[in-house]
Amino acid sequence: MNAAIYRAREYFGRETFGLLILMAIMVVCFSLATPQFLTAGSLSSIGFQAPLLGVLTLAMLAPMISGGLNLAIIYTANISGLTLAWVLLQFGGPEAGVFAIIVGSLAALAVGTVAGAVMGAVIAYVGAHPILVSLAMMIFLRGLGEFLTRGGDISGFPPHLAFLGHGSFLGLPMPLILFGIVALVWHIMLRRARHGFAVYMVGSNIRATEYSGIDTKRTLVLIYALSGTLCAVAGILMAARFNSVRVGHGEALLLVTVLAIFLGGIDPFGGHGKVAPVVLSVLILQILTSGLNLIGANQHLATAVWGLFLIAVMILRSEQFLAVVNFFFRKRP
Repeated sequence: MNAAIYRAREYFGRETFGLLILMAIMVVCFSLATPQFLTAGSLSSIGFQAPLLGVLTLAMLAPMISGGLNLAIIYTANISGLTLAWVLLQFGGPEAGVFAIIVGSLAALAVGTVAGAVMGAVIAYVGAHPILVSLAMMIFLRGLGEFLTRGGDISGFPPHLAFLGHGSFLGLPMPLILFGIVALVWHIMLRRARHGFAVYMVGSNIRATEYSGIDTKRTLVLIYALSGTLCAVAGILMAARFNSVRVGHGEALLLVTVLAIFLGGIDPFGGHGKVAPVVLSVLILQILTSGLNLIGANQHLATAVWGLFLIAVMILRSEQFLAVVNFFFRKRP
């Protein structure tokens, strides 16, 4: 038994294997607690709700691996969504066609990318700390968004955009398909591309990376620019899901993305982390939320459980706990 567990753990990796076990336990527990959990409607709901958190979490991933942080992901997403909404309004709002959606989406992606690139440039060339830079950008984007919308929201989008947030293709929710594509691209970029190698190097030791000949400043700018691009994708998805855009949309998701990052095994000091465990951690958090809702638990209980999850993750990652696990699951002769 121990040998089989050891082989599975080696095949999937420590973080992925542990998260798969946790997910299986949660699915079994919620299935026993309510017959409504393993139904097509419940699973479809998870498929529609999890991708937004997933895309925002992936936007946080590369900055965290590089040893930084992007606190502006929510407001970058919202300002990108406002850009999309403004373009759609110029083309007639609910009457806008596919061309307007494409133009608005490209404009939203450009705005998100520029916002991220500005943060990366300040971090790289000024030497300011990522927390301070992203906090300043967060405050700026929030104020700008409230100024432009006067604290209100913009609603009334064409049906073609709603299909991205509520439609299905081959039986799969469109948001889930979008999340899968983004996760695959991010996995390839981080594990196969030269930029991904530079991201891990910067997170491990930025000084040594400079001496090795890698342009760390360019890498940092690109890290945050791509993070902004993903934020824009999340902003487009939010507009499609909610049929409206507002500066405060998704504010509560910021801390949840950090929780998903830590649950996915990302080292907060940088240099280590993979996409697959992060994707699993997003699904676990959504399963937790959906399961608690189905059993009639108070909505605030999910927030409390998320906090307990974070504490549990820190305990499970402690050197003392890992030493015990390695003792029981080490390969025996």
